[in-house]
Amino acid sequence: MAATTAHVDAHGDAHAHEVPYEQQVRANRLGLWLFCFSEIFLFGALFASRFVLWGNTRPELSQVVGLIATSVLLLSSFFMYRAEMAAAYGDRTRFLRSALTAAGLGTLFFIMVVVLEWNIFGLEGTLFGIEIFGHLTTADGVYGGVFFAMTGMHALHVLSGIFLILVIWWNGRKGMFTPERHWGVEATAIYWHFVDVVWVFFYPALYLMGRPVG
Repeated sequence: MAATTAHVDAHGDAHAHEVPYEQQVRANRLGLWLFCFSEIFLFGALFASRFVLWGNTRPELSQVVGLIATSVLLLSSFFMYRAEMAAAYGDRTRFLRSALTAAGLGTLFFIMVVVLEWNIFGLEGTLFGIEIFGHLTTADGVYGGVFFAMTGMHALHVLSGIFLILVIWWNGRKGMFTPERHWGVEATAIYWHFVDVVWVFFYPALYLMGRPVG
């Protein structure tokens, strides 16, 4: 529904004026980018804490899980881009398929981090001789503290993004988006890409940089 403003003329009559959709989108886009900018400080502080507290070392983590999870998240970003483009061109079928695929891949990433790397169920197992379950706990001093703070905050944003994608998918099923009016899709795509970019920085900091200690 378009936003409106009202004023009262000299005779006391109220007149409503519709704010142009493009103007609404510009304001919303600015607000979203300001939000993302503020989030940079949060994730930047977590990123910096890794180097301050870990130095040139890192805990022994599952390289297989880290690499696959990162690939899955980047692939989800690609499908979110496809969904945005489909909405812009009015291709409802491709939009629904791409958005649902992006949400599914995001869910898979979340499961790989929480179930496998966090190992909340205390499982043991290998795949082709490679340990796939993490053993780091919050009792492991600064290693556990930093790791769970970084991945936990990121996982929370991933979960929020999955929810937003499912919302626009549901709204897309009801035909609420058109090539001219699909700000909800654009906003969700921006947020999702932002979350993915954050992980692009977190992944090497957690899994690749520094000397592993176990």
